[in-house]
Amino acid sequence: MADRDAFAALQAENARLIALLESHGIEWRLLPKEAAPGVQDAERSRFSTVDKVALFRRLFRGRTDVYPIRWESKSTGKSGYAPACANEWRAGVCEKPRIKCGDCGNRLLIPLSDKVIYDHLAGEHTVGIYPLLEDDTCYFLAVDFDEAEWRDDARAFVQSCSELGVPVALEISRSGQGAHAWVFFAGKVSARDARQLGTAIISHTCSRTRQLKLASYDRLFPNQDTMPKGGFGNLIALPLQKRPREHGCSVFVDADFHPYPDQWAFLASIQPMVPHDIEPTIFRATGSAHPLDVTFIGDEDLATPWKHDDSAAKKLSGKMPESLTVTLANLIYFEKAQLPQPLANRLIRLATFQNPEFYKAQAMRMSVWDKPRVIGNAENYPQHIALPRGCLNAALELLRDNGIHCDLRDERYSGEPIDVGFVGTLRLDQEAAIAGMLQHDAGVLCAPTAFGKTVTAAAMP
Repeated sequence: MADRDAFAALQAENARLIALLESHGIEWRLLPKEAAPGVQDAERSRFSTVDKVALFRRLFRGRTDVYPIRWESKSTGKSGYAPACANEWRAGVCEKPRIKCGDCGNRLLIPLSDKVIYDHLAGEHTVGIYPLLEDDTCYFLAVDFDEAEWRDDARAFVQSCSELGVPVALEISRSGQGAHAWVFFAGKVSARDARQLGTAIISHTCSRTRQLKLASYDRLFPNQDTMPKGGFGNLIALPLQKRPREHGCSVFVDADFHPYPDQWAFLASIQPMVPHDIEPTIFRATGSAHPLDVTFIGDEDLATPWKHDDSAAKKLSGKMPESLTVTLANLIYFEKAQLPQPLANRLIRLATFQNPEFYKAQAMRMSVWDKPRVIGNAENYPQHIALPRGCLNAALELLRDNGIHCDLRDERYSGEPIDVGFVGTLRLDQEAAIAGMLQHDAGVLCAPTAFGKTVTAAAMP
């Protein structure tokens, strides 16, 4: 039995190495003397249907007791995904749309099978996968890129993976207007570790290249660290469905977005990431620091996720400019051309905070759909980065800490003076509030209901 297992392991490794050679166009067979180069190209994909389905299921592993299937309304044109149910539209049993599927007592979920995968690949239907398992683990991480500059973002992410030694597979989405970057693991890993890895790679990308939007931090699959009560977590559509594949979509591509000639040879060549490599990779990606200081939060911090650790070093790495022009108007404007990437990232961080509603919902295992982990108030303009005016003091302090002289230009519009006077009578606590606020250009009056905030504001000269 041991010899048989060893032989099977050697066969599997041999097949993987052959696939690796073939995916890179390296010929390993001895051609017959009369055969010209390229004759065997048409026979290169040696995988049987059974092999393809088995390979597909080995990589794209998620929940097997349920799977989402794509639907499309012919009358409205709307589309979406829903858990596959054996009783769907069954007369006398299914009561859609009067009763939602999640509230239906007659729902009979269909498990994922080889036949379901085969039909997906053959174009009979389109299915997805729920990557988050019931024990809060997963077998892969996927990152979704679908903004206007998705090609640049995806390419930069793949480059970061290459620099960090993370095996990644890049797929053009079924729409052709986005991409998915897939990282497969050799065994189950906690969803939290997988998501931290994705966040770390994104942060590494931000630190050395163009600034990705902070929304990228919420385009990770699994989308949750823990399974929400009564749900399955977020789904992701599976690749290689026949119909979009015929149009060059839902296929795997290289860094220049050229599809691999043999998709199955490429998939077979993928070496999944070993789980114990995740933590060292995170520290290499972030320089032993938390990514952008906003995305790592431990269980002990869940009670106060809105608090930010100000103990982090404010000294930035790399060469900084001697001076910087800052324009104060409706926002605080910084010229991109003057900003090194680390400084730009840190300025954006000043207008960013963790969303307490996300962590509150996650701690109670509630759905975090449409609840971003990170809320960013920085604005990205073609030639400027803009922050809210309330960030001015923090921005000036950051520049001072890094030895950067600030050329502050005040372009605020002061308005037109009018001849009015306040004739009301203020309480002592209202007068104290006015005295405190008049010492600052910007501030927030926070007071309970019936304090008279409107009257207090009206009394300020």
